[in-house]
Amino acid sequence: MTNYIDIIGSQMDLGAVRKGVDMGPSAIRHAGLIDKIRKIGYTVTDKGDIVPDVAESPGDPRMRYAKEIFSANKQLFERVKNSLENGHFPLILGGDHSIAAGSVSAAAEHYGNIGILWIDAHGDFNDEKITPTGNIHGMPLSAVCGLGPDSMVSFSSKRTDPRKVVIIGARDIDPDEKIKLRENGVAVFSISDIHTMGMYEIMVEALQIASDGTVGIHVSLDMDAIDPEYAPGTGTPVPNGLTLRETYLAIELIRKSGRMLSMDVVEVNPLLDIRNKTGMLASDLIQTALGSTEY
Repeated sequence: MTNYIDIIGSQMDLGAVRKGVDMGPSAIRHAGLIDKIRKIGYTVTDKGDIVPDVAESPGDPRMRYAKEIFSANKQLFERVKNSLENGHFPLILGGDHSIAAGSVSAAAEHYGNIGILWIDAHGDFNDEKITPTGNIHGMPLSAVCGLGPDSMVSFSSKRTDPRKVVIIGARDIDPDEKIKLRENGVAVFSISDIHTMGMYEIMVEALQIASDGTVGIHVSLDMDAIDPEYAPGTGTPVPNGLTLRETYLAIELIRKSGRMLSMDVVEVNPLLDIRNKTGMLASDLIQTALGSTEY
């Protein structure tokens, strides 16, 4: 892995309903992220944040704020692609999960054939036809796999094979979304799978699936994958989530695999947090992914 890391923020809060997640990048930085990454041995450049256009109305109720989200993600796509072209590692801080349409697409555009580890309580595999809410943060994984909405990723020519995608920690997936995930061969490890098999076995299999025939892996960490006891500051909390031990083990195994190409961390909402508990956890997990160890 390169010694150069670019931090790119996106103050996106239009993909979801609850406000505050636009302050997520600042909350993660405020936890001492940059200095702590530098102490690991990296050269870090903070590229600042993308700020979405002011939205006058939601627009299409099946794809709320699509215009503004597309514009911000196109900017994110270009910044992440530029980082990769310079031989740097892009670390993207959200914002809601709609930003992954830009971050994942840039990695796929640059590398051509990637796998995805999507650590999330949700599937984010809806589209404009089956969405129950019209909230675009529930659609990015489907979009980057070329399964709609096409307009969400039209700035990129590359799509990721859904059979190289693994969702870890799922426990809140919509009925039509479940059907779509199964039909397209996405590997989904629910929280009950983790309880039964154990996180170590899950991650060994997940890494194998996402690595098979690919250049490497984009890691997308949604903080709502973690149980609200440990990560209260997120807009769509779901009980019975990952424990801290399970989460750290997953991230440690990703690091040890040497397969991570890029990473985004999303859904930190300081308005719902307790003394930046979730922002600090996000910062610590990023450090773990980049090689911070106790010994």
